Amino acid sequence: MKAHVYVTLKRTVLDPQGQTIHNALKKMQYQGIQDVRQGKYFVLDLDGSLDAGTAKAEVERIAREVLTNPVIEEFSYRLEEAR
Repeated sequence: MKAHVYVTLKRTVLDPQGQTIHNALKKMQYQGIQDVRQGKYFVLDLDGSLDAGTAKAEVERIAREVLTNPVIEEFSYRLEEAR
């Protein structure tokens, strides 16, 4: 099983890198882009012995305690069964 974890700055936190990318896209005449938020992406390869509930709990714990700064960042994730 794999966990795909996405970490972004909270909406209330200024994102200068995202703003710079947004401005560059506008200058390059890309259309329809309302906002850009940058972030981090992690892929965790989980032990196959974990059941879905345990995997979910561990990924949330890792994301909360290690991958994010909870003061300024938030996370989302999805679990993917091994192929």
